[in-house]
Amino acid sequence: MADNKKKRGAQDRALIALSESYEVAYWSKKFKVTPAKLKAAVKKVGHSAKKVEAFFKEQRHMAADRARIAISEPYEVRYWSKKFKVTPARLKAAVAEVGHSSKKVEAYFATKKKAAKKKKAAKKTVRKAAKKTTKRKKS
Repeated sequence: MADNKKKRGAQDRALIALSESYEVAYWSKKFKVTPAKLKAAVKKVGHSAKKVEAFFKEQRHMAADRARIAISEPYEVRYWSKKFKVTPARLKAAVAEVGHSSKKVEAYFATKKKAAKKKKAAKKTVRKAAKKTTKRKKS
């Protein structure tokens, strides 16, 4: 049993008793998760506090890893290239410039896109102005 009140040794401290509300509250606060997530983790990996802690660390690592672009993995390069609508070479250059964060790379491409639009608009206005001056000279 996870919580034998007669045993107060280290073995009992290393186990999570879901039947005791104060233990659920303590472990939830310690791992910074909701009681429901704690119960799901205990059900999945067992009552050992070490195993539950390792489970939550793995979950946090996986969540953080999803937002990173791993250039060394071809499937990731394909995925992110398609998502940002760029070539793999441009994606690799962007990652080299701003880092592996997908948010930073997305912002980098957004600023590049805005700059390209401004440049195109400026060229268009120059062409229109040049066209008007050539028409005036011909008349």
